[in-house]
Amino acid sequence: MVTCFIDSFRWLDAIDILLVAFMLYQLYNLIKGTVAINIFVGILSIYAVYLLVRLLKLELLENLLGQFIGVGVIALVVVFQQEIRRFLILIGTNGFIGEQGIFKTLFSANWNLNNAKRLDTASLMKAIINMAEQKTGAIIIVAQKSELNFYVNTGDVMNAILSARLLESIFFKNSPLHDGAVIVHGNQILAARCVLPVSENENFPGNLGMRHRAAVGITENSDAVAIVVSEQSGEIAFAQRGELQLNLSQEELKKKLDLIED
Repeated sequence: MVTCFIDSFRWLDAIDILLVAFMLYQLYNLIKGTVAINIFVGILSIYAVYLLVRLLKLELLENLLGQFIGVGVIALVVVFQQEIRRFLILIGTNGFIGEQGIFKTLFSANWNLNNAKRLDTASLMKAIINMAEQKTGAIIIVAQKSELNFYVNTGDVMNAILSARLLESIFFKNSPLHDGAVIVHGNQILAARCVLPVSENENFPGNLGMRHRAAVGITENSDAVAIVVSEQSGEIAFAQRGELQLNLSQEELKKKLDLIED
């Protein structure tokens, strides 16, 4: 049986396997660190069981799983509608097919994140404290496993070394980059002026502005954390997993950032 399989295996089959593996890898990168990753793993597990059932020729179980997989395409569109929309928007942007090129768009953010050093907590804390004292409004997103490629591409890509002075200059009220979010990973500022999804939670406090709503929104859709400095009061807020904590002290914020670094 093994010999027969080897004899019938063509070089086109190898290319087919490599293309499927590449597509799955890119899909994994797109949703890594988001709530969709668990669904993705679950679907792959069901399909693996289906292939095993077919191999063992368990006809009844194969028919049941076959019916489930038959409507799987529709289910995927419903479950992953946001991710599919983001991917299609990414394909349609000039950055994907223009000067940057397809492969640079697919891989550059991954390499940047992989090469980034540990979170520069000292510079981040210094910038936040200074902006809080001066009541400079700001929203800073700290990326973790989720690479936030889509949101990075909505803003101005920087890939600059993180420093307190640079962060403060970005959010200075007369700066052309201050309107939007800064996405940080490790010791790098990936992009500024980024557009984020806003939380649609009906119980969200009405006295809070769009920065706070966007901070909760991005943490609902990924494993990133968000830090907000209020322009009105200078208070510091911290969002993680869709939960918002208001009026943090410097010590409390430092503890939370240290946990990210670890």
